[in-house]
Amino acid sequence: MKKTALVIMAAGLGSRFGKGIKQLAKVGPAGEIIMEYSIHDALEAGFNKVVFIIRKDIEKEFKEIIGDKIEKITEVAYVYQELKDLPEGFTCPEDRTKPWGTGQAVLAAKKAVQEPFLVINADDYYGKEAFGKIHDYLVEEKEDGEKMDICMAGFILENTLSENGGVTRGVCTLSTDQKLLGVTETFNIQKTENGPAAVDEETGEKIYLDAQTLVSMNMWGFQPEFMDVLEKNFVEFLKGVEPQDLKKEYLLPGVVDQMIKENRAEVSVLKTHDTWFGVTYQEDKETVMKSFKDLEEKGVYKNPLFA
Repeated sequence: MKKTALVIMAAGLGSRFGKGIKQLAKVGPAGEIIMEYSIHDALEAGFNKVVFIIRKDIEKEFKEIIGDKIEKITEVAYVYQELKDLPEGFTCPEDRTKPWGTGQAVLAAKKAVQEPFLVINADDYYGKEAFGKIHDYLVEEKEDGEKMDICMAGFILENTLSENGGVTRGVCTLSTDQKLLGVTETFNIQKTENGPAAVDEETGEKIYLDAQTLVSMNMWGFQPEFMDVLEKNFVEFLKGVEPQDLKKEYLLPGVVDQMIKENRAEVSVLKTHDTWFGVTYQEDKETVMKSFKDLEEKGVYKNPLFA
């Protein structure tokens, strides 16, 4: 079986890991956290390595709560996203506390990833379909081309909304052959009687969106050479950061978008019909717990999960 890695961005988790952090609420029937379902579904789809991107200050608790458990099931590596982990010649501004973004997070895994890999958020439930589609895409033999081959899970907008408030989604623009042309970060998308609508916070105006539009949930499939692009572009990004830019971030979608515009990458959008779950709001927890309970009762998952 071809080696493939699941790379989980978990460095944004709080230092009080597992103690009140909403993204790590126990939502499964046996107290599982969302990340465990993603790992389960990835392994089932054929991925055979897990790379956790964390911070040094949560390492001990992270391993106790989930890392040690997963190490018994598959190959595991830990890498660290740190503010001061910058290329030679650059230093972190003393006043900066905000992480450098998802681009730097994935770049932190460069030495640990030499195989095709899938990147996901730690606190999102994606469903089984997307893991299977991306795994199969990554291991499929393809002819070498001039453009870098990338894939992305495309979720149906209405399947990614919260009952309890607005969410931010990357709304995709696609070509006729389902290639990504661009992603528009769209804020405060809410459910309304007339369908999903982005609500302007200043005017309160509702801009209605097609419920079937595909959106990005930060679930990307890459070949290992993408790490070289991340490394090179991070240097260019840092050259443009002024000392007062304490919140400017190097974001994964931005890197991909730039590659598309420069005709250096082709991104296949793989449509998934599964429903996204996440605890965006504290009130979401009850709904998510019920959803996982329903999935267990339907036989989608076993109890315990890694039986």
